[in-house]
Amino acid sequence: MSILVINPNSNEAVTEGLRESLRGFENVSCMTLVEGPFGIESQRDSDAVILPLLKVVEASPDARAFVIACYSDPGLDAARSISKAPVFGIQESGLAMALCRADTFGVVAIGEPSIQRHRKYMRRMGVLDRLAGERALNMSVDETARGANTFQRLTEVGTDLMADGAGCLILGCAGMARHRGRLEEHLGVPVIDPTQAAVAMAHGTLVASSL
Repeated sequence: MSILVINPNSNEAVTEGLRESLRGFENVSCMTLVEGPFGIESQRDSDAVILPLLKVVEASPDARAFVIACYSDPGLDAARSISKAPVFGIQESGLAMALCRADTFGVVAIGEPSIQRHRKYMRRMGVLDRLAGERALNMSVDETARGANTFQRLTEVGTDLMADGAGCLILGCAGMARHRGRLEEHLGVPVIDPTQAAVAMAHGTLVASSL
């Protein structure tokens, strides 16, 4: 095992979407946290997965890096405190990549309640001045993963964010992963799947550490 990607919700459709979006990377394994809620859609959901997630990290000594594939980055600091291997959160990684792709970025959230939680995180990272806007699909995690009209909503919200001034877009939920390439082609601006961003950073870190 090289990089272990952990989906902290119990929805296997989300994990399958992650596997599909990461098929171009080598030595990556994706797993579902069966103890997690079906979708992480609130601060309570996010906090609830921290302890079982830490148990997975402790039980995976062969992993050379971990990716927490939830845009809330649940348990990121705690996982880093117990792991000798580097741990990447997809919100932190997605934001870092967005700063390299455009002067301003927009975030596609699953629902309105997520926006405040994301803004607090961006404030701590000191990147709010680069945020053009964040808008919600108003869908559940499960709907983003396999809903019939997810792509239509992504194009609508993405177009609105571009009108807000976003030069690139971040998909603010791991369940949206399978739509990245098609959405980027449709809108004509960079679209960042934060799990891909986190895995890319993990790969780069492992390569650099071997030099």
